Amino acid sequence: MIEFFKMSGSGNDFILMDNRDGKLAVGRLEDFVRKVCERRVSVGADGLIIIQKSDRADFSWRFFNADGSEVDMCGNGGRCAARFAFIKGIAGEKMSFVTGAGIIDAEVKGDQVKLRLTDPRDLRVDYTIPLNERAFPVNSVNTGVPHVVFYIRDLENHDVFSDGRAIRYHEAYKPAGTNANFVRVLDRRRIRLRTYERGVEDETLACGTGAVASALISAWKGLVDEPVDVLVKSGETLKIYFTKTEKGFERVYLEGGARVVYEGNLWDEGHNY
Repeated sequence: MIEFFKMSGSGNDFILMDNRDGKLAVGRLEDFVRKVCERRVSVGADGLIIIQKSDRADFSWRFFNADGSEVDMCGNGGRCAARFAFIKGIAGEKMSFVTGAGIIDAEVKGDQVKLRLTDPRDLRVDYTIPLNERAFPVNSVNTGVPHVVFYIRDLENHDVFSDGRAIRYHEAYKPAGTNANFVRVLDRRRIRLRTYERGVEDETLACGTGAVASALISAWKGLVDEPVDVLVKSGETLKIYFTKTEKGFERVYLEGGARVVYEGNLWDEGHNY
């Protein structure tokens, strides 16, 4: 049996496993991830996080989307990983961990976690891509993973799945693809967000790096002031802090909840099917 935690970061759910002893033997890891993340027949989740030893920080991680693809960073997953590490005694309330995007700092306060992300890169605003036989106005930035941000008035009724999928696989973002975020600015301190996530291949209830991307681009365009509250589909609020510079942003933080749903043991029949 494999011990695991099931956790939720503002509506993104994850399976977390401690593999610091290196004994996780499950065959081809990508296949294992796909099967364990499949809902109704196994645990089910948006992603799976494996905690490993590190000689550079308190721990390192490997993050996998539900489709088995491994990516550098996930904001909501990062908060869950930090709280998991604190609960398991892997790290104290203040910690750092190694991701594919770089070393991330975190602070755990109860079920709230604040992450300092790596500085964003590849900021582009106010350009167009051809989509559905028209010029689609977009913005983009990499906040650990790539994100496209699009502003829309009627956010509640927008077809996020169709447009999000078209943007995710668009020629402009090949070969890796991108995440797609649909934003409505509410006032100088608040935005509302819906996200189509690459790797989950659907709209999710929240996306941490997408919330950061949307807040930063909104600030760059002069639409909001720091800090920014991002209201996500789950009904929760993520808070984004940052310092704006002449060239972009630095000292970027993401704060929000990271809840333990349950802990358990995965049987072989839970992934061998």
